[in-house]
Amino acid sequence: MFKCGITGSSGVLGRQLIKNLNFKYFIFNGRIEKKKDLQKWYLKNKFDLVIHLAAIVPTYKVNKEYRKAINVNFIGTKNLVDIINTCEHKPKWFFFSSTSHVYKQKNNKRKILENSKTKPNSKYGFTKLLAENYIKDNIKINYSIGRIFSYTHINQNKSFLIPSIKKKIKEKKLNLNNLNHYRDFIHVKDICSAINILWKKRALGTFNIGTSDIIYLKDIALMMKKKINKDLTLTFDDNKKSTFLVANIQKIKKLGWKPKYKINKILNDFLKKK
Repeated sequence: MFKCGITGSSGVLGRQLIKNLNFKYFIFNGRIEKKKDLQKWYLKNKFDLVIHLAAIVPTYKVNKEYRKAINVNFIGTKNLVDIINTCEHKPKWFFFSSTSHVYKQKNNKRKILENSKTKPNSKYGFTKLLAENYIKDNIKINYSIGRIFSYTHINQNKSFLIPSIKKKIKEKKLNLNNLNHYRDFIHVKDICSAINILWKKRALGTFNIGTSDIIYLKDIALMMKKKINKDLTLTFDDNKKSTFLVANIQKIKKLGWKPKYKINKILNDFLKKK
């Protein structure tokens, strides 16, 4: 069984990876921004691959503690890359979980390619782009950067989009705002299978991980209303210009991967009781 070093294992995606991918996991439990913690963990083991997920993600947390987010999301990644480069034993492959937030959001309905313009519209996206660039310029082994598009899970923080919509519908807040946007939602199991195919192919470079399905956020709210309380009447306040952030996934599909799940399955699994 392959030995996998994993950071960020306590997060939603980390727990799903451990559940769905058959590796022998070595969990990093220290502080990613402390190089000595990483060295102690890394030198103790000889990994076949490293999956790096550790990050501060919710935008409100990043905005509130931006210096800490830089230290975790960028400096933590830099530390890990530097340790891999300087140590004698190197893993066969490195995966970094990035985000669609690194892209410039479009005003037209053109799907985003990996070489599309990067221009983060959030501090979170900026921290991830810094980390991406350091990996590309410095790492000395095969790596994949997975730019993951929107996803949800029953354990996701309520500040994220779908949990926040559910909360508002449950509380009968009937006027929803800022949902006149188009996004790409992927099931966490599909993210796991994408990472697995990238590992099997020892894929090198940057890959979009999404579905390429165009999802209008208002439609998500209406679908959830039908599932939670079909008698509610929702109204929408379009207080921002419409944006489009949907993946072109031809690059990863050429490796033999494709998503299995549609938005209805994603919402049904999200609405299951914990």
